[in-house]
Amino acid sequence: MDARKTLTAARRAPSAQAGAPAAGEAPVPGSPLDYGLLALAVAGVSMSAPLIAATAAPALAIAFWRNAIAVGVLSPLALWRHRAELRGMGRRAIGLSVAAGLVLAAHFGMWLPSVDMTSVATSTALVTTTPVWTTLLLRLRGRRQPGLVWAGTALAVAGVLILTGLDLSTDTRALEGDALALGGGIAAAGYMLLGSEVRRTATTTAYTFVCYTSTAVALLCACLVAGSSLGGYDAGTWGKILALTAVAQFLGHSLLNRVVRGLGPSTTSTAILLETPGATLVAALWLGQTPPVAAYPALAVILAGLAMVVMAGRRG
Repeated sequence: MDARKTLTAARRAPSAQAGAPAAGEAPVPGSPLDYGLLALAVAGVSMSAPLIAATAAPALAIAFWRNAIAVGVLSPLALWRHRAELRGMGRRAIGLSVAAGLVLAAHFGMWLPSVDMTSVATSTALVTTTPVWTTLLLRLRGRRQPGLVWAGTALAVAGVLILTGLDLSTDTRALEGDALALGGGIAAAGYMLLGSEVRRTATTTAYTFVCYTSTAVALLCACLVAGSSLGGYDAGTWGKILALTAVAQFLGHSLLNRVVRGLGPSTTSTAILLETPGATLVAALWLGQTPPVAAYPALAVILAGLAMVVMAGRRG
């Protein structure tokens, strides 16, 4: 009788599969906690552009240091308290995490220089096309998206264009900057998809440690090749780099890595569109840059598009 009960319980127990929750984490997909953390993540990445604009250092060096400092902070936690999780990731998860780090480095390496080559408005509009590429890449992988996802994504991108004004130029250097910004948006989509795949089995700490380490190494190589100065900054510049690491890297990217498992890449990448009005608000309060009149209706359009994607995800 006891053996029969044991066999029945074993059959009812969830199997260890690729989609099982990562060890030590058991969030409910689409839970209020996920959405709350997503809001904090958007607030964090919204600080990125204003802080970068106020930091007197090369763009590639800023990107390198924000990742290198993040790795330095994560190392004791990952290598001591989470070393068992790192060992248990497996070759596939580690390989995908490294790939995600390289794609994230490509995102930083293309987008940040584009700001100096084309207008800020065009660069922002093109790099935040991430949800479009996320949806297309998911479709190429055989995952058919509901019409509500496509409609919501298009509406949210339209809101960004309303806010920034897509002023494409015929200048050769500006067109190169436009291409880099667009490439940065595509790279961000790849980063989001790779992260969502790894996060099916790996914890946030293990994934972000491997990912950020790969990003820092790749950006260090890029800085050395480009001749970007990695030091000699004043105390104020270092303070802004530390602030950028805290709010944009840890509060922003790390929380995005945390919630992408529950919310999925479509909802998470669409929410990143809120970075544009968020950065506009921060610039208005901190740098004295008055937001355009279109900022308020554009924010409403972006929120409407995001709501459509979220509803499609919850129905799915």
